[in-house]
Amino acid sequence: MSLLARPGVASFAAKSMQRLAMAADRRPSGRGSAAASHSRFPEFPRSVSELTVPTSVAPARVVVYLPTSEGPPPVHVNFHGGGYVMPLTEIDDPLCRFLAAEARVAVVNVDYVVAPQHPFPAPPRQAFEVVRWIAEHGGEHGWDGSRLSVGGQSAGGGLAAAVARQALEEGGPGIALQVLHYPPLDLATSARDKRAAIAKPVLRPWMGEIFDSSYVPDPRERADRLVSPAGAADTADLKGIAPALVVTAEYDLLKAEAVRYAERLQRAGALVEHHDVLGVDHGYDGKDDKRALETYAVIARHVRRAVNPEALEAG
Repeated sequence: MSLLARPGVASFAAKSMQRLAMAADRRPSGRGSAAASHSRFPEFPRSVSELTVPTSVAPARVVVYLPTSEGPPPVHVNFHGGGYVMPLTEIDDPLCRFLAAEARVAVVNVDYVVAPQHPFPAPPRQAFEVVRWIAEHGGEHGWDGSRLSVGGQSAGGGLAAAVARQALEEGGPGIALQVLHYPPLDLATSARDKRAAIAKPVLRPWMGEIFDSSYVPDPRERADRLVSPAGAADTADLKGIAPALVVTAEYDLLKAEAVRYAERLQRAGALVEHHDVLGVDHGYDGKDDKRALETYAVIARHVRRAVNPEALEAG
């Protein structure tokens, strides 16, 4: 075990990364700041409101993006990335604005609890309870919670997969689509044993050790189906799980596990599409506007088809 894989060291490193991220967020011109995210794709205006959703873990702040459409819109619940450690809710603001406009859905961007302050199983449980609350109470806020999709990028994709799994096991709510965008789906395999297609991938093994050990300090728990659905230990029947769009990045350290999970979903009859973005690495959409918009258009098309087929047919 390397030093960074030790839970105490990983926790200290993760908290240091959190402090750096919060400092960067306060710099208006800094890449990755909220202001920088809000300034991307100005053709999709930003108009949001905030709510607090009660859960058994902790109250969850959510940011809601509404489409310009008549009648209660369907809902897409988004979970941001950040290794289950970084509170990067605003980094997905461009995606949320895009989906609200192009998929014609209310996008609920969830500020979920993160490790090491809230290790597994808190984040996936809170994420599921937020989705369940939206399904049950969406009508009170002008949304159609019966037409629901979930999704996320990186760790957010892992949480979306965990939400879909809990919905399968607990008999709902009904989820029309799960969008898994370059997700981590096998923490049972050490980050140092994973191989990327390039020598120096964006997501380095040392980062994976910090994230994994902060999120799931006990290595024995990393085989849990809500953490590692692409791991060898999870062999349950997934028939009936929400249909999935799996998006991978060609050079990503996490691609192989996402491909394995896509194949598993296909065997269960639940894979809508595996879309591989060529020539890019993990988190590519945070810097490459052109490729980001191309992939977001794929996601929007699938979300709209899943939750709003009448609007799709109408153009």
